[in-house]
Amino acid sequence: QVQLVESGGGLVQAGGSLRLSCAASGRTFSRYAMGWFRQAPGKEREFVAAITWNTIATYYADSEKGRFTISRDNSKNTVYLQIDSLKPEDTAVYYCAASVRTVSSLTKAGDYDYWGQGTQVTVSS
Repeated sequence: QVQLVESGGGLVQAGGSLRLSCAASGRTFSRYAMGWFRQAPGKEREFVAAITWNTIATYYADSEKGRFTISRDNSKNTVYLQIDSLKPEDTAVYYCAASVRTVSSLTKAGDYDYWGQGTQVTVSS
């Protein structure tokens, strides 16, 4: 079993930055691929970013390349999402997720096995 706990969300003005964190339980965190998704009110959950277990590869939603940066520190069992130049349309609940399987991609919610409870990001204009 893997438990994920997100933190770092909050209210920020447009143009600002946030760094979200996701702390994972379990001794095999370094073997999981990790991803970030978000869900805005009335919208479906959408992929934001993902990182392989060995940090060799990172993936980003095409619409968000350049403003989002995913990273991980396996010694701290933590994955991060840096968001720069925040926009009001970034307002959403942000979820981290862990994939313990070998999957063909890391951009779909179905590729992940464990989810955190989410952290709210609200961007004011």
